[in-house]
Amino acid sequence: MSRVRIRSGAAAAVAAFALAALPTAALPTAAHAAAAPGAAVGSRHQQQAEPIRQIVLQGAVNVRDLGGYRTWTGGQVRQGLVYRSDALGKLTDADVTTVSGLGLTKVIDFRIPMEVQYDGADRLPAGLSPTARPVSDLGLYGTLVAAIGSGDPVTQERMLGGGRAEAYMRDIYRTFVTSPENRAQFAATLRDLADGRQGPVLYHCTSGKDRTGWVSYVLLRALAVPEESAEGDYLASNTFRAAYDARVRAGLKQSGRMQNPDLLIPLQEVRQDYLDSATAQMEADYGSFYGYLTQGLGLDLQTLAKLQSKLVR
Repeated sequence: MSRVRIRSGAAAAVAAFALAALPTAALPTAAHAAAAPGAAVGSRHQQQAEPIRQIVLQGAVNVRDLGGYRTWTGGQVRQGLVYRSDALGKLTDADVTTVSGLGLTKVIDFRIPMEVQYDGADRLPAGLSPTARPVSDLGLYGTLVAAIGSGDPVTQERMLGGGRAEAYMRDIYRTFVTSPENRAQFAATLRDLADGRQGPVLYHCTSGKDRTGWVSYVLLRALAVPEESAEGDYLASNTFRAAYDARVRAGLKQSGRMQNPDLLIPLQEVRQDYLDSATAQMEADYGSFYGYLTQGLGLDLQTLAKLQSKLVR
């Protein structure tokens, strides 16, 4: 088989893993992923004590308004200002209309160029272009291209089995803290959110769960949302993505690309263990969450105060 065909087949397989290869009609909607069929924009899914405000789209399954959480100070995070999402390249015309209604003034894309190349650029309302702010995945996407594209169960087990996928995820989360380049991208995003001249912002990666999950966790804690609520928002990706991810695994097995697609589960899920890897690294490097904000991300007290003033009522 030629290298071109191998590369093309691998790309298609990874695209299926990350929202691209399955036809839109076959995708579980966000409502299905959240076990709330028929929900409307702004509907509330009771994942834990705090309500999660889901934006229901056909072409993306993990889109949410980050507002609504209560803070230690007795406030509440404002709704309609910050949105988190998975990739937006497969939005339908109706989805684009829904997104247009959010009044977004900025969309930040944490994906690396390889992800954008294979999965496609964001499909956004007219006049809105994504801001590329890539955060390293430590080569995970390329590893998936190689593993799934090989079609070889032995190779796939060697690359992803035996706890290797979990270890890979923990390493990725540590780089959210240790990598100067990653910290710079997260810091720039938080500064955008603090800017009083900036309207509603949406940020996303491919699945909307790791890079997006981390910056959402950091933002909520910076706004004095209790740690348990911030963790709950992070872990909720498992609920919103479950049906879609299961469909992807079934498709890979049916197509013959993977004999044991459950090898992907540690990569598809978010886990407390992954988040703990990042927070432990944060405490080791900076002593505390506040140290990570001020020293690691370089956010001064004025910026942190602006975040509170703008996003908490």
